[in-house]
Amino acid sequence: MGKLQLVNIEKSYKTGNSSIKVLKGISLEFRESEFVSILGPSGSGKTTLLNIIGGLDQYDAGDLVINNLSTKHFKDRDWDAYRNRSIGFVFQNYNLISHQSVLQNVEIAMTLSGVSNSERKARAKEALADVGLSDHIHKKPNQLSGGQMQRVAIARALVNNPDIILADEPTGALDSKTSTQVMNILREIAKKRLVIMVTHNEEIANEYSSRIIRFLDGEIQSDSDPIEKKDSASINQPRTTKKRDKTSMSLFTALSLSFKNLLTKKGRTILTSFAGSIGIIGVALVLALSSGLSNQLDVMQSDTLANFPIMIDTNEQFVDFSELGPPGSEKSNSKYEEFPEDTTIYAYDYSESFIMHKNVFTDDFLSYVENIENELPEEVNNISFTRGVGVNLLAEGTDGVVKFETMSQNSMMGGFSGPSMGFSHWYEMPKDHQFILELYDLIGENSRLPEAENEIAIVVDEYNRLSTLFLEKLALTEEEYDVTDFVGKTMLKLLPNDVYYTEAENGLFTPANP
Repeated sequence: MGKLQLVNIEKSYKTGNSSIKVLKGISLEFRESEFVSILGPSGSGKTTLLNIIGGLDQYDAGDLVINNLSTKHFKDRDWDAYRNRSIGFVFQNYNLISHQSVLQNVEIAMTLSGVSNSERKARAKEALADVGLSDHIHKKPNQLSGGQMQRVAIARALVNNPDIILADEPTGALDSKTSTQVMNILREIAKKRLVIMVTHNEEIANEYSSRIIRFLDGEIQSDSDPIEKKDSASINQPRTTKKRDKTSMSLFTALSLSFKNLLTKKGRTILTSFAGSIGIIGVALVLALSSGLSNQLDVMQSDTLANFPIMIDTNEQFVDFSELGPPGSEKSNSKYEEFPEDTTIYAYDYSESFIMHKNVFTDDFLSYVENIENELPEEVNNISFTRGVGVNLLAEGTDGVVKFETMSQNSMMGGFSGPSMGFSHWYEMPKDHQFILELYDLIGENSRLPEAENEIAIVVDEYNRLSTLFLEKLALTEEEYDVTDFVGKTMLKLLPNDVYYTEAENGLFTPANP
């Protein structure tokens, strides 16, 4: 029964809009142990066939059968396990890791096989002994000759005990004496397993191979010892499923290999780490500056716009709707061209386009405004209302009881400002305390914002000043005061209308005379 079978294998490579067919329906069968040489000129498809057998390249059509198992439905992990456990590679240029020792180069083939460290070392030493390199296990590849490096590559290919050894021009870079040594090793290996070698050297193939297959233009020209059909009948129906062991590498092994690789070139590692650190720090600084600048702009914008709030009232006003109409409305002066190129000047009576306008506040509109803070929390700092309802706020002044004016006044600072702005000293405080604390500072240890309905906050300017008009109504005439003179003190009294207003004989209600 054959060890390996290729059934109508086809392979093409695309170059631009054209396609080159490299393998044209290749059907071959290999025995369990034989030394097969594949001969042919450059470009005949020899190396492509070797790569497909080794799982390094995928065929376009046909089937590759290994141990009576079809590879048609192999997934990536199946190909990984196949390459790791069934195939051993020997390359012309050795492919050894220069900074690792000979022993480590052979051990690395077993890192994905889940083999313990002690077993890896024992098997690697045994494989190196088989190729006559027991005395060179601690040397680096650059301390070996070409023949010795090729023998290390053969030991690495054998250490996992694969079913098939694939050799691509194994003697191409060696002299005749060294080539003989390498070929003798491969011939000895072929007594126990399948060895497939691609070579241009017909003399070596004739001397060492048990079977020679000649290729030309992607087709088989001759086969010196093909397997008869009657011998291969048992694999005409290959199995398509078989549980394959997954390749695996322990975390410790992965970390150890990574650390060793970093230590091999300390200078480059340090420079790379330093450059990477500079890059990370640079990105972090840019993000920090961007975030900080954005936050500062938000604060500046909030502070600036707090002095210029959007105010909507019910007072009548003249509006030129023809020029400043609602969004989307067309201008009535469409007969005129904007920014004309001619020099004609037209007479225009702008008073004709003005109309009297008054905003109408409905319950729906007021509800909409109240919900804006909830709908757009990031866009609105505060919303306050001014209502035409006054309160009877009295204080005991120098000449008796005085009443403060509290009606129809609003703050230019989002509903909250100092008493020096205007004649009314009283304003409704915004509900958003965070917004207030972003614009104002609390003075004194016991100062806080009002929490109860009968508490007020006194606002001073940037020089800690209060208007004398305000202080005089409280019968305070000194030049200086301390915060403790006000905090926690009772100074005002709020009267209900039934007490403040009295009914005259004529039935009219008049306010009490403070």
